[in-house]
Amino acid sequence: MTTQTAEIDKTKEEFNTDQVLTIVGGHFVHDIYSGFVAPLLPLIIEKLSLTLTLAGSLTAFMQLPGLLNPFIGYFADKVSLRYFVILAPAATATLISAMGFAPNYFAIALIMVLVGVSSAAFHAPAPAMIGRISGNKIGKGMSYFMAGGELARSVGPIIAVWAVGLWGLDGIYRLMFVGWGSSLLLYLRLRDVSGRITTPGSLRSITPKLLSFFLPLTAIVFFRMFLAVSLTTYLPTYLTLFGYTISAAGIYLAVLEFSGVGGALLSGTISDHLGRKKVLLFAFSASSLLTLVFLKVSGFWNLPLLIAVGFTALSTGPLFLALVQDQLPKNRAVGNGLYLAVSFVLRSLAMVLVGAAGDLWGLQTAFFWSAVISLLAIPMLIFLPKPQGVSRP
Repeated sequence: MTTQTAEIDKTKEEFNTDQVLTIVGGHFVHDIYSGFVAPLLPLIIEKLSLTLTLAGSLTAFMQLPGLLNPFIGYFADKVSLRYFVILAPAATATLISAMGFAPNYFAIALIMVLVGVSSAAFHAPAPAMIGRISGNKIGKGMSYFMAGGELARSVGPIIAVWAVGLWGLDGIYRLMFVGWGSSLLLYLRLRDVSGRITTPGSLRSITPKLLSFFLPLTAIVFFRMFLAVSLTTYLPTYLTLFGYTISAAGIYLAVLEFSGVGGALLSGTISDHLGRKKVLLFAFSASSLLTLVFLKVSGFWNLPLLIAVGFTALSTGPLFLALVQDQLPKNRAVGNGLYLAVSFVLRSLAMVLVGAAGDLWGLQTAFFWSAVISLLAIPMLIFLPKPQGVSRP
């Protein structure tokens, strides 16, 4: 091996902290605005006289454009789509900040669909870019990326509640300019960075993975999605039913999401050493059991239990992304796109089902069964294959 070749291989193994943190920063700003939806949902329900099922369908509309992710990912592996990553924070900020102007259900549903398109344009290529510049520390890179998103969703509810208290629901348009500033900064830092894989694999190479990897992964994500939706979408609505104010419910959601930052930051890095399955097993078991306890207690124990629930329940995102990067190193963006498409569709379905269960039997019962159903993901872990040539446990 020549000295030049050795230097290239070493570069591929290095963790490019500067570029990783730049993309993580864009993810943080982008997802701050996505974090507005859940805490403002009670106000939207009141303003537009929506049922829980219709309210759940709004966030489902935001998830459905995730079906575009495989196509975006395919092109991201072939050509550079860095401008999707660059422009998405500005687009999402503008759309979310316009929610207060929506006069009816159909108008806000359209806004949610457009937000979903913008989100898909960001989330399909961005993790693949992170995976490529993380060297042999993919779990660490995914942890940074997902921690940025979780931190955003913890800050987002606080900003949303503060903005509504100051300007009202129709005054939050003033916040869109932060998203514009983020896109400008991303342009300055990433405009010369390629957003594609140097030697992408063929789509034919993905076919064997559809059954061996994506089928069990889909089952796992499906079972887990009920708990994730209950906690991140319906928690503020659930708490207001027990006398909490909108502000207090928003703060509790922020606490949950902020706890998830720690879980997301650690899970991927730890899984680089212990293995993805072991960390997933712990996260699945602990989060479901802790949620069941949370539903039974009140008063002082609510907050520490919510912190523990957030830490464990929201720690799985980096692990799922790292699994995809492990399995499809030559088709990272399209693999990530397939995963996100599956995830977004299942999230949309879970939102409607949890909302419908809440209408029929009450949100507490819906939360209980969501925690129970999520445990069914555990036996599916044995069907996940090892990446070829990877000795990780």
